[in-house]
Amino acid sequence: MMADNHIGDQMGGFTLSKEDEAARLARIQLAQAGETARPFDRSMQRGERVVKIRCGADIKPLPITWLWPGWVPAGKLTILAGAAGTGKTTLALALAAVLTAGGRWPDGSQCKQLGNVLIWSSEDVADDTLVPRLIASGADLARCHFIEGIAQDGESAPFDPSQDIADLRRAVDAIGGVSLLLIDPIVSVVAGDMHRANDVRRSLQAVVDFADAHGCAVIGITHFAKGGAGKAPQDRVIGSQAFGALARMVLVTAKEEGSNRRVMARAKSNIAPDDGGVAYSLDLVTIAGGIEATHAVWEGVIEGTAREILGDVEHDDNGEAGEGRRDLERMLVDLLTENGGQMPAKQVKAEVSDAGYSWTAANNAKAKAGIESAKEPGSKSGGWNWYLPSKSPTTIHKNPEESEESAEKSTDSSDSCTDS
Repeated sequence: MMADNHIGDQMGGFTLSKEDEAARLARIQLAQAGETARPFDRSMQRGERVVKIRCGADIKPLPITWLWPGWVPAGKLTILAGAAGTGKTTLALALAAVLTAGGRWPDGSQCKQLGNVLIWSSEDVADDTLVPRLIASGADLARCHFIEGIAQDGESAPFDPSQDIADLRRAVDAIGGVSLLLIDPIVSVVAGDMHRANDVRRSLQAVVDFADAHGCAVIGITHFAKGGAGKAPQDRVIGSQAFGALARMVLVTAKEEGSNRRVMARAKSNIAPDDGGVAYSLDLVTIAGGIEATHAVWEGVIEGTAREILGDVEHDDNGEAGEGRRDLERMLVDLLTENGGQMPAKQVKAEVSDAGYSWTAANNAKAKAGIESAKEPGSKSGGWNWYLPSKSPTTIHKNPEESEESAEKSTDSSDSCTDS
């Protein structure tokens, strides 16, 4: 290293080992001309990698913007997942209709700004399925757009979300921007194995970047994995857990057996409350031309966690829901066995809640497992107990479920008065 000059704190007179020859000669010429050389900047050298650091004081905080406040964030990815038959696509189209034509979101809040919707589906055809459903939902079709393929050199090719998201940006600009992009199914975006986190993250990043660049909400529709009942709802999303990890919001759906009632709940949110849900049903109507189409009918807000909300409707004897119910049955039997065959109902309720199940699901499992409930023999004001059949008192109230619930409410009110 040879010293030419050293001016203050500047690297004006040093030839550093990584400084190339051209930079060194330019610096010497400046010194000879009597000009002050700029501090040596390593990032200006060819091939040099420099970590970029941004000071927090230079960052202006920005609020989260929402399409549907608290439920669908603008500029971010939302996953909508559920079992087959819950009407996920119809539900998503109903949300699109609210955005394009105004009206109210499922929780009753007003849609404050209209926007364009872009739809890509590999499972349903626009002409005979998607457009009729949008019409039945009251959408403004002038604001609804469908991705149909890629045109290049006079040839047409299918749109491939795993490769063509980057080209989508120019098309979006041509229609005046877009507020919502629906991708059905979101697994079609993955180039590689949807069960591998690295493949999923790499592919979904293009969608995340698109959403951020356009301030566009993205709803990716997908299914639940088999045998997931009883697990945390976010973990039931099919494929790698990276789907749920990259999404800022995960919404899950379920259908009540033997009923047209369905529910949607927030399973994960980094930017809003992560509980609560809405109930809805699917109604078949006839639109112009005698075409029949389904649309979603909102039925009000539901309180509780996603696990509780799904647990209230998933209690059939078959499939995934049956597995979850049998797991709860075994838990209740084991719990009572460990406590000598009987246990206060309030303690059972606490254990059930800690395990992530709803009280309604516990009562359904209780009946299936043959577990009985009754007051202490000879007691008129005491609390209720749950009993294994072999430990049940000889006299049991004829309608224990109704009496137990009313007794608990009465006890809760009495406790409240005592505390106050």
